[in-house]
Amino acid sequence: MSLFQFKQFTVNQDQCAMKIGTDGVLLGAWTPIENHPNAILDIGTGTGIIALMLAQRSNAQQIDALEIDENAYEQAVDNFENSPWSDRLFCFHAGLDEFVEEPEDEYDLIISNPPFYTDDFRSENEQRDLARFQEAMPFEDLIEAAALLLSETGIFSVIIPFKEEEKFIALANEYDLFPIKITRVKGTPTAEIKRSLLAFRKYELPVLLADELVIEISRHQYTAEYIALTKDFYLKM
Repeated sequence: MSLFQFKQFTVNQDQCAMKIGTDGVLLGAWTPIENHPNAILDIGTGTGIIALMLAQRSNAQQIDALEIDENAYEQAVDNFENSPWSDRLFCFHAGLDEFVEEPEDEYDLIISNPPFYTDDFRSENEQRDLARFQEAMPFEDLIEAAALLLSETGIFSVIIPFKEEEKFIALANEYDLFPIKITRVKGTPTAEIKRSLLAFRKYELPVLLADELVIEISRHQYTAEYIALTKDFYLKM
């Protein structure tokens, strides 16, 4: 499906290797914004879905997005321009390494649904591989950039495979970023935990309990928690 209709905006994705999936929508809906961010950065924006969701959820005046793939960048620009928040959204066509060389701004919220296929698997689609593979953005580069670009009260929010959670948190600690919210996601009540939603800040909380989110009770029978999280976005929730 090349056109994805949400309640307050539409996303075209025909030019993007990485289509809209549950991960991006989860991150956009779950990310804490209690610090009332004024400047937001979405690293590796793809279609622009997460930046658009944060434009809907927050009053941030500056929402910047970063995309290295040319086709995805052009698509994100179109999606931003066609949204109700075009005056607040801006996309940079650049890699993370270029972007952090001359940082001009601090951000109150940095979000990323990073590429995370670490296996030695290659598909025939080079563009999709770039979007999926961690070579495109190693976790350490992402964490280092977040530490550099975050404001003092800023929040850094990501979704990653659960199996990478421990390593990611340990790496973040090395850059003085500490988890303030952890939600582990599974598809059904009996499924294994598949994803971790993680939010970090520059100060440590004494005790942090992770919670769990189950998406479906059975096929297309969504849990009350998942509906509550996504109902402001999905048309049929």
